[in-house]
Amino acid sequence: MASQALSIPRIGIIGSGSWATALTFLFTQHEAADAHPVHWWIRQPEAIDHIRRTGQNPDYLRSLTLERGRLSLHGDVQTVVDASDLIVLCVPSAYLHDALHGVTGLNQKVVFNAIKGFITDDHHIPARYLHKILGVPYDRIGLISGPSHAEEVARKNWTYLTLACPDVPLANQVAERLRSPWLRTETTDDLFGIELAAVLKNVYAVAAGIAHGLGLGDNFIAVMMANAMQETRRFLDAVNETSRDVNASAYMGDLIVTAYSPHSRNRRLGTMIGRGYRVLGAIIEMDMVAEGYPAAKGIHEINQKFDVHMPVAECVYRVLHDNIAPAIEMQILADNIH
Repeated sequence: MASQALSIPRIGIIGSGSWATALTFLFTQHEAADAHPVHWWIRQPEAIDHIRRTGQNPDYLRSLTLERGRLSLHGDVQTVVDASDLIVLCVPSAYLHDALHGVTGLNQKVVFNAIKGFITDDHHIPARYLHKILGVPYDRIGLISGPSHAEEVARKNWTYLTLACPDVPLANQVAERLRSPWLRTETTDDLFGIELAAVLKNVYAVAAGIAHGLGLGDNFIAVMMANAMQETRRFLDAVNETSRDVNASAYMGDLIVTAYSPHSRNRRLGTMIGRGYRVLGAIIEMDMVAEGYPAAKGIHEINQKFDVHMPVAECVYRVLHDNIAPAIEMQILADNIH
């Protein structure tokens, strides 16, 4: 079906964390939500009750008040899928498979992913998972990405998002629903490249955090991130070669914000490890999903086939999964980058 014929007035959000809350806020800002309230799946019944009473998510972005008249809250994923034309996935990648278990009809919808990580132990990027496992046509699969911490979106800080879809006119439709005076959007067809870059930037943010935790300073971290960007370019060209500008905000901007921001969960994980925490102990204490941990393993295993030179990513893999001392790995890395 041609994208111009697709109608996506009804939006459904799957997930209830910070980014899901921020995106729900963005979609309810559009006037279309007057006629078609945004359908939002939230797992916890008590959170649904709280939002219905106050307009605030009790667990995430508590300072943000949502327009309750433009919301329809549900505790059942299937209900949201049935009631929506566009499904936006915001469940952490490690939990998406379970969240969608038994759900039918996704292959008849437009599905945009706002997840940055691998799905399942087979290390599927979300687009491949949606197509191969759930049967959604590639031209109805999209991605919402870019340097965009939920906390800053909630404050209406200037933000730039990239909407990626093989069908660019369809991406433009979704972009229009998000656009505002303080939030700008652009579109691209590089769905696979941006999804892989989003996985990689979480790995590199862990590296930045480890270096920060070890006290190695901004000079070294800047060189490390420059090398990380070169690794990203080499890896994307090996896995999915096409015309792309990795200096664009959806690639480089997302890497920079994740590697340097205090909001970054992956940088925080790396910082704790650099300061002496054991890996699993840091993950448990954070009580938040840091997708750089499984991503490091996934990138390592995929790269067994492509053999791309990736010293920064390999450093993180060995620290997180081979239990090599961070100080030793960073010293080795320092001798192999420039």
